Amino acid sequence: MNEAEVRQIFVETGAILEGHFLLTSGLHSPLYVEKFQVLQYPKHTEKLCAAMAERFINDNIELVIGPVTGGIILAHEVGKHLGTRAIFTERENGKMTLRRGFVIEKGQRVLIVEDIVTTGGSVKEVVDVVREHGGIPVAVGILVDRSGGKADFGIPAQALLHLTVPTYQSQDCPLCKEGIAITKRGSRKL
Repeated sequence: MNEAEVRQIFVETGAILEGHFLLTSGLHSPLYVEKFQVLQYPKHTEKLCAAMAERFINDNIELVIGPVTGGIILAHEVGKHLGTRAIFTERENGKMTLRRGFVIEKGQRVLIVEDIVTTGGSVKEVVDVVREHGGIPVAVGILVDRSGGKADFGIPAQALLHLTVPTYQSQDCPLCKEGIAITKRGSRKL
């Protein structure tokens, strides 16, 4: 699956939105990708995750892990296509961690998957969790990279879709200066 086909799925499902958005990273942006507009369709999710898994088929992946929430779905589907277990991390007292009895075996080769990357902060935290538990973070699979190529995880990363979108600190946001209201999206509370 090429990038144009991935973009078409996002456009057809209404997942690419324009406006004034507060991102999980705390940055403001005129573009928002509502991943669940795509992930609500199992056929699209399966197709996208198969394409992601295909990129790592020769990396001897033994476990797939993603951060809660979208990462749960992606890890499950990518793990299915790679024939591995799939687990997820969660925040506990503000720290990314493994819960629910999940285990990463020492020396286990792990693929980290993420839905949307802007700064890469959540992925870096998952990489740290994998290392803390003795796993080997092999690579990162990303549904949408909107970092403009700036996110660096210290391991190889591949995205199905690249979007270069401006982001702003709140004090520098031209949308705020124009008085454009922030649109509430996703699970972030304003």
